[in-house]
Amino acid sequence: MSRFIFFIFLISVVFSSLFAEPRRLRLSTTTSTENSGLLTKLHPPFEEKYNVKVDVIAVGTGKAIRLAKNGDVDVVLVHAPKAEFKFIEEGYGIERLSVMQNDFVIVGPNIDPANLKYTQNIKDAMFKLADTQSFFISRGDDSGTHKKEKYLWELIELNPNGYWYLSVGQGMGQTLIIADNKQAYTLSDRGTYLAYKNRIKLDIVFENDYHLKNPYHVIIVSPEKHPHIDYVLAKKYVEFIRSEEGQRIIKNFKVNGEALFLPNPN
Repeated sequence: MSRFIFFIFLISVVFSSLFAEPRRLRLSTTTSTENSGLLTKLHPPFEEKYNVKVDVIAVGTGKAIRLAKNGDVDVVLVHAPKAEFKFIEEGYGIERLSVMQNDFVIVGPNIDPANLKYTQNIKDAMFKLADTQSFFISRGDDSGTHKKEKYLWELIELNPNGYWYLSVGQGMGQTLIIADNKQAYTLSDRGTYLAYKNRIKLDIVFENDYHLKNPYHVIIVSPEKHPHIDYVLAKKYVEFIRSEEGQRIIKNFKVNGEALFLPNPN
């Protein structure tokens, strides 16, 4: 009888483990990681391995960090170093670690009315955009891309305004579509541009400048600030995306045969 009871108990434990409700990990991240399609490849192996469901909130970096500050997420994956350092310095985040990188590009209409294809550096490119008052679409959403764009204007000591400069407050994918509809220029991370390349007619008109580097880092929300966050699960997530398996997924993720991100954990 005791053996039968033990057998029933063992079966119930096995079934409970097989059909247990997955734990939830809350991640705030940039629209570029979501729009590019990377997370649909990166997350399933992690979720299966740990019986986890990653709840992704894809917004601009500024909002992603604000969500982390409020304790609304467990971990954040973003690409705005200055904002990341401030987040750490204020005690809201711990263990800022590199994950991958790509770069920013300026895209625009094929006719390239500002002649950016013939510029030698990013300062010349920004000057030409302003001098020609060529239509430019800004994300205007406090994202990592928007922060980078503002930095590029600061390089030439210019605060753009006027009919030619339109701030739309949208994510990267929607901004690309708006720029395409208006045949305007915009700044994009290379990954999202490649993911949307078949949906728009914009070309890369300026690239490969030192100032356009785009590193991504992952940061765990501080359990001292927010004791309710799942630090253990967040730690497992960080370890996974920086592991050999996670980095291989990032390296092999391609759209139309082109790699979108370069893995680079330190």
